[in-house]
Amino acid sequence: MVNIMEARNFISAREMLTHNNWIFTTMNESARYEKPPFPTWLTAISAFLFGMESLFAYRLPAALTSILLLIIFYKLQLLLVVKKNVAFISSLILMTSFYIVFSGRDGQWDIFTHAFMMGAIYFIILTLNSDVKKYRYAIIAGLFFGASLLSKGPVSLYALFIPYLISYSLTYKFRNLKLNWKPMLLFLIIGISTGISWTLYVHHYDAEAFAAVAELESSRWLNYNVRPFWYYWSFFTQSGIWTIPAFVSLFYWYLKPRVSNLKAYKFYILWTIFSVVLLSIIPEKKSRYLLPVLIPLAMTTGFYVEYIIKNFGRRLSKIERFPVYLNFIVLTIIAIAAPFVLYYFFGTAIWEKSFYFLLVSSTLVLVGIGFVFGLLRKRAKLLFGLQFLMILVILNFGFPLLELISPHRNEPNIASLIKYEEAKKIQIYEVSGIIPELIFEYGKPMPVLNSEGDLPAEAKTKKIGILVHQNGNPEWKENFRSYNFQLIDTLDLNPTMAKGENSRLIREFYVLTKK
Repeated sequence: MVNIMEARNFISAREMLTHNNWIFTTMNESARYEKPPFPTWLTAISAFLFGMESLFAYRLPAALTSILLLIIFYKLQLLLVVKKNVAFISSLILMTSFYIVFSGRDGQWDIFTHAFMMGAIYFIILTLNSDVKKYRYAIIAGLFFGASLLSKGPVSLYALFIPYLISYSLTYKFRNLKLNWKPMLLFLIIGISTGISWTLYVHHYDAEAFAAVAELESSRWLNYNVRPFWYYWSFFTQSGIWTIPAFVSLFYWYLKPRVSNLKAYKFYILWTIFSVVLLSIIPEKKSRYLLPVLIPLAMTTGFYVEYIIKNFGRRLSKIERFPVYLNFIVLTIIAIAAPFVLYYFFGTAIWEKSFYFLLVSSTLVLVGIGFVFGLLRKRAKLLFGLQFLMILVILNFGFPLLELISPHRNEPNIASLIKYEEAKKIQIYEVSGIIPELIFEYGKPMPVLNSEGDLPAEAKTKKIGILVHQNGNPEWKENFRSYNFQLIDTLDLNPTMAKGENSRLIREFYVLTKK
């Protein structure tokens, strides 16, 4: 089942196709102007081509965009004269970092805005350092910049582009600006005009709705999900399996004499730090906002991994060996314990996916044995190769097991709700505010009621179904005094192992009959 962010995005994409809302974007037939629509356009096109019922179709554009990010990231390293093997290692690290994986898999718009901004950065550097095709590169950079703004507003401009400008000016310096001011001006004109085009258009033609959304969004930056300044200081943990190497790679004075390209290393570590600092200034904080930090962090980690691979067998001191051994001992324990943890977590239901369970378990145990062999023989290439393999095994063989805790397995579920609606020929309404995950699985908009006065005239004499959050709206019956109530069942969209935990995902289903 999709998560809440995916559901919002996918509903908007679906309604683009069903209601032709390509500019004035909607969710459940209400204006949704919180995010610009470029990723939604791409997702809608994919759904049109591969089927509006296909979750693969909705997720495909984000997956392809994450591949684009990896290609641009790799080519940027070569542009900065980073060794090919280091660029390749760093790209693999980025590809297997926690939030990169989930943003590319889960259809979140963050991957779009940051991938397109990386494209803009790459072509800006090409513009500044090339003697030919300057204007062509500037135009492409502007289009990428505009696409980033059209994906999530100024998010990547603030969290990725500004830290890049600061760190690049401190290391490589913008020496050729006087010679390149014309192509750079062209870049700015194309990027800004493209990026703000949708905002200006919607603001002009639907000013009231746009202003309401803008006010809500701006207030959230200051008042919603507020965390302390130091909330992001454990940012390196968001690289997931690379947490320990990523942490060590931030020790500048230790790695300074050991990296193969000091200028590039300095550039990326400054980029990482400035990105974290700027994100920390904003009161609203969520761990997924750290995605842009993982991009330069992957490069600093790559430099550290390169050094370990070169020197693990001979030159490392005991202190230097400690984080390496710690990293692979932890991964060994995780790999060998995986079959027991999976069985404990899923219980006997695991045998419904016995093929994947046996495949992921046996493969991870073999990886764990490989870690032991690599540590004993001090083969760093083998160890890091197995680390890459470990995450790929989990993604390809482990993720299918998540179907065992899908809310679709709960009874009743959304499918049974739809069957009931069709069998009884009633219209279902939402009373307590929509659940995006439900609306997406429901397959069509669900009208929202505040009271019986909101009902269409033709529906006031008929039976109707309503979904209500009983705990969050205890007085709701007062708004439907002309009706008798029959509780049919409780719909729980929590994962099977967490039923009842998140009350937002629980709705009581009533049938109301006119008195």
